Amino acid sequence: MSDLPAPRRRPLWRLFIVPVLFLLGAAVWSGFWFFAASQVGVQADAWRAQEAKSGRNYDCAKRTVGGYPFRLEIRCEDASVSLVSQTASNLPFTARLGEILVVAQIYDPKLVIAEFKSPASIAVPDQSPLRVDWSKARASVVGLPAVPQRGSIVFDDVGIDRVNSSSLQIPVARAKHVELHGRLAEGSSTDNPVIETVLQLNDGSVQGVHPVMAVPFNADVRAKLTGLKDFAPKPWPERFREIAAAGGKVEIVQSRIQQGDMISVAAGTLSLNANGNLDGELQMTVTGLERIVPALGIDKILEEGVPQATLDRVAPGVKTQDLNNLFGALDKAVPGLGKVIKQNANVGVAATLNSIGSEATLEGKKARSFPLRFADGAVLFGPVKVGQVPPLF
Repeated sequence: MSDLPAPRRRPLWRLFIVPVLFLLGAAVWSGFWFFAASQVGVQADAWRAQEAKSGRNYDCAKRTVGGYPFRLEIRCEDASVSLVSQTASNLPFTARLGEILVVAQIYDPKLVIAEFKSPASIAVPDQSPLRVDWSKARASVVGLPAVPQRGSIVFDDVGIDRVNSSSLQIPVARAKHVELHGRLAEGSSTDNPVIETVLQLNDGSVQGVHPVMAVPFNADVRAKLTGLKDFAPKPWPERFREIAAAGGKVEIVQSRIQQGDMISVAAGTLSLNANGNLDGELQMTVTGLERIVPALGIDKILEEGVPQATLDRVAPGVKTQDLNNLFGALDKAVPGLGKVIKQNANVGVAATLNSIGSEATLEGKKARSFPLRFADGAVLFGPVKVGQVPPLF
Protein backbone atom coordinates (compact mmCIF):
# COMPACT_ATOMS: atom_id res chain seq x y z
CA MET A 1 0.00 0.00 0.00
CA SER A 2 1.53 3.25 -1.19
CA ASP A 3 1.66 6.38 0.93
CA LEU A 4 -0.94 9.11 0.05
CA PRO A 5 0.47 12.51 -0.84
CA ALA A 6 0.13 15.13 1.91
CA PRO A 7 -2.68 17.68 1.26
CA ARG A 8 -1.52 20.95 -0.24
CA ARG A 9 -1.59 23.77 2.21
CA ARG A 10 -3.22 27.04 1.13
CA PRO A 11 -1.52 30.27 2.18
CA LEU A 12 -3.10 31.59 5.36
CA TRP A 13 -2.99 35.21 4.15
CA ARG A 14 -5.89 34.52 1.74
CA LEU A 15 -8.18 33.97 4.70
CA PHE A 16 -7.64 37.59 5.73
CA ILE A 17 -8.39 39.22 2.36
CA VAL A 18 -12.12 39.75 2.97
CA PRO A 19 -11.77 40.97 6.58
CA VAL A 20 -8.96 43.34 5.57
CA LEU A 21 -10.96 44.72 2.63
CA PHE A 22 -13.95 45.16 4.92
CA LEU A 23 -11.84 47.06 7.45
CA LEU A 24 -10.35 49.26 4.72
CA GLY A 25 -13.83 50.00 3.36
CA ALA A 26 -15.11 50.80 6.84
CA ALA A 27 -12.16 53.14 7.41
CA VAL A 28 -12.74 54.95 4.12
CA TRP A 29 -16.48 55.19 4.81
CA SER A 30 -15.84 56.47 8.34
CA GLY A 31 -13.46 59.09 7.00
CA PHE A 32 -16.06 60.17 4.47
CA TRP A 33 -18.78 60.35 7.15
CA PHE A 34 -16.69 62.38 9.56
CA PHE A 35 -15.65 64.75 6.78
CA ALA A 36 -19.31 65.23 5.80
CA ALA A 37 -20.21 65.78 9.46
CA SER A 38 -17.50 68.41 9.78
CA GLN A 39 -18.97 70.29 6.82
CA VAL A 40 -22.42 70.53 8.41
CA GLY A 41 -21.42 73.43 10.60
CA VAL A 42 -19.65 75.19 7.73
CA GLN A 43 -22.65 74.91 5.42
CA ALA A 44 -25.11 75.85 8.17
CA ASP A 45 -23.16 78.98 9.09
CA ALA A 46 -22.91 80.03 5.44
CA TRP A 47 -26.67 79.57 5.00
CA ARG A 48 -27.41 81.52 8.19
CA ALA A 49 -25.24 84.41 7.02
CA GLN A 50 -27.00 84.46 3.66
CA GLU A 51 -30.46 84.46 5.25
CA ALA A 52 -29.48 87.19 7.72
CA LYS A 53 -28.90 89.57 4.79
CA SER A 54 -32.61 89.16 4.01
CA GLY A 55 -33.75 89.89 7.55
CA ARG A 56 -34.22 86.27 8.59
CA ASN A 57 -31.99 85.41 11.54
CA TYR A 58 -31.70 81.77 12.63
CA ASP A 59 -29.90 80.66 15.76
CA CYS A 60 -29.24 77.45 17.63
CA ALA A 61 -28.06 77.39 21.25
CA LYS A 62 -26.68 73.85 20.96
CA ARG A 63 -25.96 71.94 17.75
CA THR A 64 -24.85 68.30 17.59
CA VAL A 65 -24.20 65.93 14.68
CA GLY A 66 -24.77 62.16 14.84
CA GLY A 67 -26.27 59.30 12.86
CA TYR A 68 -23.09 57.34 12.07
CA PRO A 69 -22.65 55.34 9.88
CA PHE A 70 -25.38 55.72 7.23
CA ARG A 71 -26.98 59.10 7.84
CA LEU A 72 -26.41 62.56 9.23
CA GLU A 73 -28.56 63.70 12.13
CA ILE A 74 -28.27 67.37 13.01
CA ARG A 75 -29.98 68.23 16.28
CA CYS A 76 -30.59 71.88 17.16
CA GLU A 77 -31.71 72.63 20.71
CA ASP A 78 -33.29 75.92 21.77
CA ALA A 79 -33.78 77.07 18.18
CA SER A 80 -34.95 80.60 17.36
CA VAL A 81 -36.00 82.54 14.28
CA SER A 82 -36.11 86.35 14.21
CA LEU A 83 -37.78 87.95 11.21
CA VAL A 84 -37.24 91.60 10.35
CA SER A 85 -38.71 93.51 7.36
CA GLN A 86 -40.75 90.50 6.23
CA THR A 87 -44.14 92.25 6.15
CA ALA A 88 -45.50 95.47 4.68
CA SER A 89 -45.68 96.96 8.20
CA ASN A 90 -42.07 95.92 8.95
CA LEU A 91 -43.27 94.50 12.27
CA PRO A 92 -40.56 92.14 13.60
CA PHE A 93 -41.30 88.92 15.45
CA THR A 94 -39.33 86.11 17.06
CA ALA A 95 -40.23 82.42 17.21
CA ARG A 96 -38.61 79.88 19.53
CA LEU A 97 -38.96 76.12 19.81
CA GLY A 98 -37.25 73.49 21.89
CA GLU A 99 -35.67 71.23 19.28
CA ILE A 100 -35.29 70.61 15.55
CA LEU A 101 -33.94 67.31 14.23
CA VAL A 102 -32.72 67.30 10.61
CA VAL A 103 -31.89 63.97 8.95
CA ALA A 104 -30.15 63.26 5.63
CA GLN A 105 -29.11 59.85 4.32
CA ILE A 106 -25.40 59.81 3.56
CA TYR A 107 -26.09 58.13 0.19
CA ASP A 108 -28.88 60.61 -0.74
CA PRO A 109 -27.91 63.99 0.73
CA LYS A 110 -30.31 65.94 -1.52
CA LEU A 111 -33.27 64.66 0.49
CA VAL A 112 -33.53 66.35 3.89
CA ILE A 113 -36.17 65.45 6.46
CA ALA A 114 -36.84 67.49 9.60
CA GLU A 115 -38.91 66.99 12.74
CA PHE A 116 -39.96 69.78 15.11
CA LYS A 117 -40.56 69.36 18.83
CA SER A 118 -43.56 71.12 20.37
CA PRO A 119 -44.23 73.74 21.70
CA ALA A 120 -43.18 76.95 19.97
CA SER A 121 -43.59 80.52 21.14
CA ILE A 122 -44.02 83.61 18.94
CA ALA A 123 -43.34 87.08 20.28
CA VAL A 124 -44.47 90.30 18.55
CA PRO A 125 -43.70 93.76 20.02
CA ASP A 126 -46.61 95.34 21.95
CA GLN A 127 -48.74 92.19 21.59
CA SER A 128 -49.45 89.19 23.77
CA PRO A 129 -47.21 86.24 22.83
CA LEU A 130 -48.55 83.20 20.99
CA ARG A 131 -48.03 79.57 21.94
CA VAL A 132 -48.18 76.89 19.23
CA ASP A 133 -48.61 73.20 20.09
CA TRP A 134 -48.77 70.10 17.89
CA SER A 135 -48.59 66.34 18.27
CA LYS A 136 -46.37 65.80 15.23
CA ALA A 137 -44.61 68.16 12.82
CA ARG A 138 -42.24 67.21 10.01
CA ALA A 139 -40.89 68.69 6.81
CA SER A 140 -38.95 67.47 3.79
CA VAL A 141 -37.00 69.18 1.02
CA VAL A 142 -35.61 67.62 -2.16
CA GLY A 143 -32.85 69.26 -4.21
CA LEU A 144 -30.55 70.82 -1.63
CA PRO A 145 -28.01 72.38 -1.58
CA ALA A 146 -28.93 73.68 -5.06
CA VAL A 147 -32.41 75.00 -5.96
CA PRO A 148 -35.04 72.91 -4.13
CA GLN A 149 -37.20 70.85 -6.47
CA ARG A 150 -40.00 70.24 -4.00
CA GLY A 151 -40.79 70.60 -0.33
CA SER A 152 -43.51 69.72 2.17
CA ILE A 153 -44.47 70.55 5.73
CA VAL A 154 -47.10 68.67 7.75
CA PHE A 155 -48.63 69.34 11.18
CA ASP A 156 -51.01 67.20 13.24
CA ASP A 157 -53.27 68.45 16.05
CA VAL A 158 -52.20 72.09 15.81
CA GLY A 159 -53.31 74.58 18.45
CA ILE A 160 -52.47 78.29 18.54
CA ASP A 161 -53.22 80.22 21.75
CA ARG A 162 -52.62 83.77 22.84
CA VAL A 163 -51.06 84.02 26.30
CA ASN A 164 -52.30 87.03 28.25
CA SER A 165 -50.60 88.84 31.14
CA SER A 166 -52.09 86.33 33.62
CA SER A 167 -50.57 83.40 31.67
CA LEU A 168 -54.06 82.37 30.58
CA GLN A 169 -54.13 80.73 27.13
CA ILE A 170 -56.87 82.11 24.86
CA PRO A 171 -57.63 79.96 21.77
CA VAL A 172 -56.75 81.56 18.44
CA ALA A 173 -56.77 78.72 15.90
CA ARG A 174 -57.10 74.95 15.74
CA ALA A 175 -56.56 72.29 13.06
CA LYS A 176 -56.59 68.51 13.12
CA HIS A 177 -54.22 68.22 10.17
CA VAL A 178 -52.38 70.73 7.95
CA GLU A 179 -50.29 69.98 4.85
CA LEU A 180 -48.46 72.41 2.58
CA HIS A 181 -46.66 71.11 -0.51
CA GLY A 182 -44.71 73.03 -3.13
CA ARG A 183 -42.72 72.06 -6.20
CA LEU A 184 -41.19 73.44 -9.37
CA ALA A 185 -43.66 72.94 -12.21
CA GLU A 186 -42.55 70.47 -14.86
CA GLY A 187 -40.55 72.24 -17.58
CA SER A 188 -40.02 75.29 -15.38
CA SER A 189 -36.56 76.95 -15.48
CA THR A 190 -34.67 78.22 -12.44
CA ASP A 191 -34.40 81.75 -13.89
CA ASN A 192 -38.16 81.99 -14.43
CA PRO A 193 -39.63 79.38 -12.07
CA VAL A 194 -43.29 78.44 -11.81
CA ILE A 195 -44.30 77.11 -8.40
CA GLU A 196 -47.17 74.69 -7.87
CA THR A 197 -48.60 74.50 -4.34
CA VAL A 198 -51.20 72.45 -2.49
CA LEU A 199 -52.70 73.37 0.89
CA GLN A 200 -54.87 70.87 2.74
CA LEU A 201 -56.52 71.59 6.08
CA ASN A 202 -58.81 69.35 8.13
CA ASP A 203 -61.08 70.56 10.94
CA GLY A 204 -59.58 74.05 10.96
CA SER A 205 -61.06 76.98 12.87
CA VAL A 206 -60.06 80.53 13.74
CA GLN A 207 -61.35 82.37 16.81
CA GLY A 208 -61.89 86.09 17.25
CA VAL A 209 -61.89 87.07 13.56
CA HIS A 210 -65.45 86.35 12.46
CA PRO A 211 -68.06 83.89 13.80
CA VAL A 212 -68.11 82.09 10.45
CA MET A 213 -64.41 81.22 10.91
CA ALA A 214 -65.00 79.70 14.36
CA VAL A 215 -66.97 76.76 12.92
CA PRO A 216 -64.63 73.89 11.85
CA PHE A 217 -64.04 73.60 8.11
CA ASN A 218 -61.98 71.57 5.64
CA ALA A 219 -60.01 73.14 2.79
CA ASP A 220 -58.14 71.89 -0.26
CA VAL A 221 -56.50 74.64 -2.32
CA ARG A 222 -54.26 74.11 -5.36
CA ALA A 223 -52.48 77.12 -6.83
CA LYS A 224 -49.76 78.10 -9.31
CA LEU A 225 -47.44 81.09 -8.84
CA THR A 226 -45.68 82.91 -11.69
CA GLY A 227 -43.50 86.03 -11.70
CA LEU A 228 -40.52 84.79 -9.68
CA LYS A 229 -37.12 85.66 -11.13
CA ASP A 230 -34.84 83.63 -8.88
CA PHE A 231 -34.50 81.98 -5.49
CA ALA A 232 -31.95 84.41 -4.11
CA PRO A 233 -32.65 85.23 -0.44
CA LYS A 234 -34.46 88.54 -0.03
CA PRO A 235 -37.17 90.04 2.24
CA TRP A 236 -40.69 88.96 1.33
CA PRO A 237 -41.98 92.51 0.61
CA GLU A 238 -39.14 92.94 -1.89
CA ARG A 239 -39.99 89.61 -3.52
CA PHE A 240 -43.69 90.49 -3.72
CA ARG A 241 -42.75 93.83 -5.31
CA GLU A 242 -40.69 92.02 -7.94
CA ILE A 243 -43.58 89.66 -8.66
CA ALA A 244 -45.92 92.62 -9.15
CA ALA A 245 -43.43 94.39 -11.44
CA ALA A 246 -43.02 91.21 -13.52
CA GLY A 247 -46.77 90.83 -13.94
CA GLY A 248 -46.78 87.70 -11.82
CA LYS A 249 -50.03 86.01 -10.88
CA VAL A 250 -51.46 83.44 -8.52
CA GLU A 251 -53.73 81.08 -10.38
CA ILE A 252 -56.17 79.30 -8.08
CA VAL A 253 -56.40 76.10 -10.07
CA GLN A 254 -58.85 74.50 -7.67
CA SER A 255 -60.23 75.40 -4.26
CA ARG A 256 -62.76 73.44 -2.23
CA ILE A 257 -63.92 74.49 1.23
CA GLN A 258 -66.56 72.62 3.22
CA GLN A 259 -68.16 73.74 6.45
CA GLY A 260 -70.96 71.45 7.52
CA ASP A 261 -73.47 71.26 4.65
CA MET A 262 -72.06 74.37 2.96
CA ILE A 263 -69.60 73.64 0.13
CA SER A 264 -67.70 76.21 -1.90
CA VAL A 265 -65.46 75.63 -4.91
CA ALA A 266 -63.54 78.37 -6.70
CA ALA A 267 -61.03 78.99 -9.47
CA GLY A 268 -59.53 82.14 -10.92
CA THR A 269 -56.50 84.41 -11.03
CA LEU A 270 -55.19 87.04 -8.61
CA SER A 271 -52.40 89.57 -9.11
CA LEU A 272 -50.63 92.30 -7.14
CA ASN A 273 -51.03 95.93 -8.15
CA ALA A 274 -48.53 98.75 -7.65
CA ASN A 275 -49.86 99.36 -4.13
CA GLY A 276 -49.21 95.78 -3.06
CA ASN A 277 -52.93 94.98 -2.97
CA LEU A 278 -54.74 92.06 -4.55
CA ASP A 279 -56.72 92.45 -7.77
CA GLY A 280 -58.56 89.73 -9.63
CA GLU A 281 -61.59 87.53 -9.64
CA LEU A 282 -62.54 84.04 -8.52
CA GLN A 283 -65.49 82.25 -10.05
CA MET A 284 -67.25 80.57 -7.13
CA THR A 285 -69.96 77.94 -6.87
CA VAL A 286 -71.60 77.62 -3.46
CA THR A 287 -74.25 75.38 -1.93
CA GLY A 288 -76.41 76.79 0.88
CA LEU A 289 -76.01 80.40 -0.21
CA GLU A 290 -78.83 81.38 2.15
CA ARG A 291 -76.44 80.66 5.03
CA ILE A 292 -73.99 83.29 3.76
CA VAL A 293 -76.31 86.13 4.83
CA PRO A 294 -76.40 85.41 8.58
CA ALA A 295 -72.86 84.01 8.52
CA LEU A 296 -71.45 87.32 7.26
CA GLY A 297 -73.84 89.36 9.41
CA ILE A 298 -75.24 91.29 6.44
CA ASP A 299 -78.80 90.98 7.76
CA LYS A 300 -77.74 92.66 11.02
CA ILE A 301 -77.09 95.87 9.14
CA LEU A 302 -80.82 96.42 8.78
CA GLU A 303 -82.01 94.46 11.80
CA GLU A 304 -80.25 96.54 14.46
CA GLY A 305 -78.13 99.63 14.80
CA VAL A 306 -74.45 99.09 14.02
CA PRO A 307 -71.35 101.25 14.04
CA GLN A 308 -70.45 103.08 10.86
CA ALA A 309 -67.23 101.06 10.63
CA THR A 310 -69.22 97.84 10.34
CA LEU A 311 -71.51 99.39 7.74
CA ASP A 312 -68.47 100.53 5.74
CA ARG A 313 -67.18 96.97 5.76
CA VAL A 314 -70.26 95.36 4.25
CA ALA A 315 -71.91 98.27 2.38
CA PRO A 316 -69.39 101.04 1.66
CA GLY A 317 -70.99 104.42 0.94
CA VAL A 318 -74.10 103.87 3.07
CA LYS A 319 -74.39 106.02 6.22
CA THR A 320 -75.76 104.45 9.39
CA GLN A 321 -77.51 107.72 10.32
CA ASP A 322 -79.36 107.75 6.99
CA LEU A 323 -80.43 104.17 7.58
CA ASN A 324 -81.69 104.88 11.10
CA ASN A 325 -83.51 108.02 9.92
CA LEU A 326 -85.30 105.97 7.28
CA PHE A 327 -86.52 103.40 9.79
CA GLY A 328 -87.53 106.16 12.22
CA ALA A 329 -89.64 107.84 9.57
CA LEU A 330 -91.36 104.55 8.74
CA ASP A 331 -92.17 103.99 12.43
CA LYS A 332 -93.74 107.47 12.66
CA ALA A 333 -95.89 106.92 9.58
CA VAL A 334 -96.98 103.39 10.54
CA PRO A 335 -96.00 102.40 14.10
CA GLY A 336 -93.98 99.21 14.08
CA LEU A 337 -93.37 99.22 10.31
CA GLY A 338 -89.67 100.02 10.61
CA LYS A 339 -89.18 97.18 13.09
CA VAL A 340 -90.96 94.71 10.81
CA ILE A 341 -88.82 95.75 7.85
CA LYS A 342 -85.63 95.42 9.88
CA GLN A 343 -86.57 92.00 11.22
CA ASN A 344 -87.34 90.75 7.73
CA ALA A 345 -84.43 92.47 6.04
CA ASN A 346 -82.51 89.22 5.72
CA VAL A 347 -85.19 87.92 3.35
CA GLY A 348 -84.64 90.85 1.00
CA VAL A 349 -80.87 90.61 1.27
CA ALA A 350 -81.00 86.88 0.58
CA ALA A 351 -83.14 87.53 -2.48
CA THR A 352 -80.61 90.09 -3.68
CA LEU A 353 -77.72 87.70 -3.19
CA ASN A 354 -79.63 84.92 -4.94
CA SER A 355 -79.98 87.21 -7.92
CA ILE A 356 -76.20 87.30 -8.25
CA GLY A 357 -74.75 84.82 -10.70
CA SER A 358 -76.63 81.83 -12.04
CA GLU A 359 -78.13 78.57 -10.87
CA ALA A 360 -75.79 75.60 -10.71
CA THR A 361 -75.38 72.12 -9.29
CA LEU A 362 -72.47 71.22 -7.03
CA GLU A 363 -71.88 67.64 -5.90
CA GLY A 364 -75.53 66.84 -6.52
CA LYS A 365 -76.86 69.84 -4.58
CA LYS A 366 -78.51 73.06 -5.72
CA ALA A 367 -76.00 75.88 -5.83
CA ARG A 368 -75.25 79.26 -7.36
CA SER A 369 -72.22 80.40 -9.32
CA PHE A 370 -71.01 83.99 -8.99
CA PRO A 371 -67.79 86.03 -9.11
CA LEU A 372 -65.87 86.97 -5.96
CA ARG A 373 -63.91 90.09 -6.87
CA PHE A 374 -60.74 91.56 -5.39
CA ALA A 375 -60.31 95.28 -6.08
CA ASP A 376 -57.27 97.00 -4.52
CA GLY A 377 -57.44 94.56 -1.60
CA ALA A 378 -61.21 94.85 -1.04
CA VAL A 379 -63.12 91.56 -1.24
CA LEU A 380 -66.49 92.06 -2.97
CA PHE A 381 -69.36 89.59 -2.91
CA GLY A 382 -71.41 91.07 -5.73
CA PRO A 383 -71.89 94.73 -4.69
CA VAL A 384 -71.20 93.99 -1.00
CA LYS A 385 -67.76 94.38 0.55
CA VAL A 386 -67.12 91.41 2.84
CA GLY A 387 -63.46 91.89 3.72
CA GLN A 388 -60.15 93.67 3.17
CA VAL A 389 -56.82 91.98 2.48
CA PRO A 390 -53.84 94.01 3.82
CA PRO A 391 -51.13 95.04 1.31
CA LEU A 392 -48.22 92.66 0.85
CA PHE A 393 -45.62 95.41 0.38
